[in-house]
Amino acid sequence: MSLEDKSPEFWNVVDRKAEVKKVAGGFQFTEGPVFSRRGYMFFSDIPAEKILKFEKGEVTVYREKSNKANGNTFDHQGRLLTCEGGGRVTRTEKNGSITVLAEKGLKGPNDLVYCIDGSIYFTDLPGSKVYRISRKGDLQVVSEDFAGPNGIALGPSQQKIYVADSKKRNVRVYDIKPDGSLTNGRHFADTRCDGLKTDEAGNVWVTGEGGIWVFDASGKHLGIIRTPENPANNCWGSGFGGMYITARTSVYQVSTKVPGTRTF
Repeated sequence: MSLEDKSPEFWNVVDRKAEVKKVAGGFQFTEGPVFSRRGYMFFSDIPAEKILKFEKGEVTVYREKSNKANGNTFDHQGRLLTCEGGGRVTRTEKNGSITVLAEKGLKGPNDLVYCIDGSIYFTDLPGSKVYRISRKGDLQVVSEDFAGPNGIALGPSQQKIYVADSKKRNVRVYDIKPDGSLTNGRHFADTRCDGLKTDEAGNVWVTGEGGIWVFDASGKHLGIIRTPENPANNCWGSGFGGMYITARTSVYQVSTKVPGTRTF
């Protein structure tokens, strides 16, 4: 059984007949999926040090020697932003060159999210910190509340930000102040967690033990989308609909009833 409801409301976000489908496989450890408005998806294979491109059912290598690339997203110009586990956050320019956005003091950037104001929030798991890169390129620590900050996602109005703590096995949520700093940090949900995304209804989709754990905006557990392999991260698909899931050696896809939060 691939769908496990914990509340009748679960069926408001996913169809009872939805199936988890494997769309690609044969990798070492997949992470960091992000789906482009142009109809393709990038994701990382961390041990292989590659960023891969999935388009029309085919997988090709987009970038070799990726410096242990992990989380990926896009900016408003469609340029790829990457957390490199080797110790930096980068932007891939349209000509293929790499621009370093942050490096000094970083131990292992893990995941990131792009904001409408042009700033970037990212987690550094071994450094136990959450950072913000301002639109001007300034780097600042915005939270040190975590033992192992991992996945990070903006709420649908971009007034809240969610962070998964893999070591404490919980998700925390913060309010974002006008200057980009975080305030009012509080517990959101308990679960073994890695990556996460939000949808336009305010639900939070967390890659947890055995699948995607879905919580409503209050932190109530709605249900689990079971996956054949433990997932590490997830992203919304074409038009921010449906969900792709990176899970160990494979990539999976499942249809959803709700659209995902648009962040780029």
